[in-house]
Amino acid sequence: MDLLRVRETTGNKGANREGGWDADGKGPNVWDTFTHQGGDRVFRNQTADVACGSYTLWGEDLKCIKQLGLTHYRFSLSWSRLLPDGTTGFINQKGIDYYNKMIDDLLANGVIPVVTLYHFDLPQHLEDQGGWKTGAIVEVFDAYAQFCFGTFGDRVKLWITINEPNTLALLAYDKGIFAPGVPNPGNRAYQTAHNMIKAHAKAWHSYDSLFRKKQNGQVSMSLFSPWVEPADPTSAADQEAAKGIMALALDLFAKPIFIDGDYPAVLKSQVAAMSKKQGYPSSRLPEFTEEEKRMIKGSADFFAIQYYTACLAKHQEYSEGELNILKDINTEVFPDPSWKVSQPGSWISVTPWSIRKLLKYIKDLYNNPVIYITENGFPQGDPAPLDDTQRWEYIRQTIQELYKVTAIHLDKVSLQLYCVWSLLDNFEWTQGYSSRFGLYKIDFEDSALPQVPYKSAMEYAKVIQSNGVKRPL
Repeated sequence: MDLLRVRETTGNKGANREGGWDADGKGPNVWDTFTHQGGDRVFRNQTADVACGSYTLWGEDLKCIKQLGLTHYRFSLSWSRLLPDGTTGFINQKGIDYYNKMIDDLLANGVIPVVTLYHFDLPQHLEDQGGWKTGAIVEVFDAYAQFCFGTFGDRVKLWITINEPNTLALLAYDKGIFAPGVPNPGNRAYQTAHNMIKAHAKAWHSYDSLFRKKQNGQVSMSLFSPWVEPADPTSAADQEAAKGIMALALDLFAKPIFIDGDYPAVLKSQVAAMSKKQGYPSSRLPEFTEEEKRMIKGSADFFAIQYYTACLAKHQEYSEGELNILKDINTEVFPDPSWKVSQPGSWISVTPWSIRKLLKYIKDLYNNPVIYITENGFPQGDPAPLDDTQRWEYIRQTIQELYKVTAIHLDKVSLQLYCVWSLLDNFEWTQGYSSRFGLYKIDFEDSALPQVPYKSAMEYAKVIQSNGVKRPL
């Protein structure tokens, strides 16, 4: 019988989970700087200095992984722990030793590591030189990627180059609410996205030409996307608005990588038209050269998607003077007020049904690629009850939807991996420790940082133990 194999839960994000922010030669990253500056940009001015303490408590993390019975475990490397200034001019051996132990321990316990090179925590030294805003970052990232492939690739066979570059471009460089925290609406999101796509493609080609034959691994980029529906299904304008948000949220990155090396035509025309009205000499969305298009096209071995929720899109005309990437496409987004939310004020509406629609969208638009869901989760507020029934119901319903596409083959989607975010409660960026995604509860007030399973951990372990879902839950 066909099964949905629940293979993995995601874990370490580097900057928001490891702690040990300045331990053993690690260099500062942009989130260290951002949180240490205070100013209420993070909930209660909390920092990730200690976080879950995984740098010193890896053995405890491993116990949780074994208790769940995971076959895959995804974690992120901290760039500045390995290369304190971001370059290979100085290599931190203690950082290498830490990740070598993680990888070796996972493999010794039959767990396949899925490793992310970069998750929001750019070394501060590189940010001081312009970071993702400059084209020079492409070669620097490629050198870092080659270092990691060469150091860990004999054992790591599944790589993610950049985690949610679309989220980073919007929140860090358009709105400025993520590190490094310098907003530039309507400009830097496009500029940094452009550089991240080229950096990813360059690293993929380095793996392909220098490491693949010997290491036999796979490389991709993890993209975040909601599922978007028109606020008024009968409105042609709202239907186009929903398509525009999908193009901006997902296709801006996916189309160049998986289709033809270039941005969606609808975005190119809309941004160019708005830029002209605003008096810019050229579009605020940069253009790829023909050589760059050839480099970018086909630079992924699987489609990695991170999905949490759905939203509605409505056509909205904006004045020409307002710079904002949403305003470039004359659209506003919001949740359906009838949808439940995970917690008061949360951005996550409880819409497990929508994951099937997103998967089918990817299948139809991107030539039925192999899909890995590299994040999917549900937060609780703090204090978080151990009996997290609402969270488990969200995960249960999501798995049931995935059962329909993998075991019953309703949509003929090639889904091969599903990841719950996350193993432990952790530092959730600007939400600090107020938003709890973990399968294991962490008491951040206790210096020992004890790990206690939520109900969802025990239920999830049962699904994994049965080797997947044989019938609807």
